Amino acid sequence: MNLDLNTGIDFGTNILDVDVPDHLRQRITTGLPYLDEVMGGNGFVPSSVTLFTGDPGAGKSTMLQLTADALTRVGHTVVYVSGEESPYQIKMTAERLQLKNGYMISGETQLPELMPKLRQLANQVKAKGKYLVVMFDSLQTFNDGKYGLNTNSKTPIRVLEAITSFCKETHSIGIVIGQVTKDGKMAGSQTLKHMVDAKVHLGIETKDEDLAGCRVLECEKNRFGHNGTVCYLSLNDGGFSEVATIKTV
Repeated sequence: MNLDLNTGIDFGTNILDVDVPDHLRQRITTGLPYLDEVMGGNGFVPSSVTLFTGDPGAGKSTMLQLTADALTRVGHTVVYVSGEESPYQIKMTAERLQLKNGYMISGETQLPELMPKLRQLANQVKAKGKYLVVMFDSLQTFNDGKYGLNTNSKTPIRVLEAITSFCKETHSIGIVIGQVTKDGKMAGSQTLKHMVDAKVHLGIETKDEDLAGCRVLECEKNRFGHNGTVCYLSLNDGGFSEVATIKTV
């Protein structure tokens, strides 16, 4: 992965002489206890990218919209960029979930068109002392433009690299849905997992009779916190309710 972060730190600088900006030490809690808990208890980290996968029908988009609404409620700017559903479909889901805080939406999936708009917005948000959170639904629907309107098997990798570079440069937070097949596999999954700072999976419990049908939320990788918490959730028209939480570490 080729990241030019332009930090201004010269080659050979002693690590003890590096001053970390205060805003990079912050943790951005979502207000959704189950999500904050699996992310190490403190939510998301500025400049980070989280890959969010899930079983078909588990409720990935629903959880992302709930997260968008919760982050907007505490003053952050959230853009929900969807290549899976139209803005009208997203609005109907927001109505069903009774969301009240008005996050931003976009249907632009061509990165050459989308990224300049996000950079401009990130600068505006930073000037207000808040953070920009961008949610991409889903990775496989975006195009980096390398071959015009055409894509190939490497497009998702290039797209995720561009998203990662954007978040590192602007101190924004990226949450990227990755679609998986019925057996839970995703093309290029290992490469994609190595590129991101965290990976969260939302599954459906099928083995435990007492918890059958519950959604299983767990963090499979986290560079900035522990990843040993598993939350079992029920899903209804109003969203998720926590059933049980298990800390394995």
